[in-house]
Amino acid sequence: MASIETAAPRGTTFSETFDRIVANVERVIQGKREVIELMLLCLVSDGHLLLEDVPGVGKTNLAKSLATSIACSFGRVQFTPDLLPSDVVGLTVWNRGASTFEFRPGPIFNNIVLADEINRASPKTQAALLEAMAEGQVTVDGSTYPLAPPFMVIATQNPIEHEGTYPLPESQLDRFLMRVSVGYPSPDAELEILDTHGDHDPLREIRPVVTQADVQRMSAASRKVHVAPSLKAYLVELAQATRRSTHLALGISPRATLALQRVARARAASQGRGYVVPDDIKALAVPVLAHRLVVTPEAQLQGVTAADVLAEVLRAVPVPTGAR
Repeated sequence: MASIETAAPRGTTFSETFDRIVANVERVIQGKREVIELMLLCLVSDGHLLLEDVPGVGKTNLAKSLATSIACSFGRVQFTPDLLPSDVVGLTVWNRGASTFEFRPGPIFNNIVLADEINRASPKTQAALLEAMAEGQVTVDGSTYPLAPPFMVIATQNPIEHEGTYPLPESQLDRFLMRVSVGYPSPDAELEILDTHGDHDPLREIRPVVTQADVQRMSAASRKVHVAPSLKAYLVELAQATRRSTHLALGISPRATLALQRVARARAASQGRGYVVPDDIKALAVPVLAHRLVVTPEAQLQGVTAADVLAEVLRAVPVPTGAR
């Protein structure tokens, strides 16, 4: 584990610590501050992230730079069709010297785990990973092993390659707090990438700026952010509106409503507020909700996407006003 060269001073606020981590990751990933912020919000909200984009846009470096910015362990699993569940969670083996069985943990026993090209593994292996994500623990041969917090899975998949892949079903997509697309960099950002990555790897130069305990304190602080009753009613009405939409075969679940509230609290804290405002909810609706929606075949033929439906719902549902 790398040593922390410039630790955050005691008494640092949530927003200051948040900005400190984001700035450190930006030394490696240029021009993608919004994506970095969403990834960090996902971490402090005790969630998992699905990065869906074409190869070469920095998905792996994004995960590595976040893990490096925190004094925590990092594991990577390259998903392939022949990958077994035991390759992810670990297995029990016979120790001849001690004449006993012992458990050898897999890469899932790290704080931040990169599941690269998750849709290339068989459904059985996907299920083993997603069970660990949902339960925060692994059960092997009847014994249960907890996963130490903070624990976050960052899974990647290529949206344009379908041969030899096993798409995640809706029930498993729902386990991811957010789905985010990195996207191509702007011309200015790409020029900066040529300058910073041309003759060296900036990932080797960054060091941890916070500890695991700092991240856990941030998670605890975000849970205390106030959500007014009117905003809770707004969240419920958004959920109801998706369930009534004629463009959707499947609206958002109560788990999704809770997830949106959880991340909205973290976003408010990252901006130095102790309360959630409607803009927090609207800004996070697409990354938190879109992958949980199922568009009807008729709407798909018309070119309607889940993001389009969410935009329509956000326009239609009145935004609450009044006291916080």
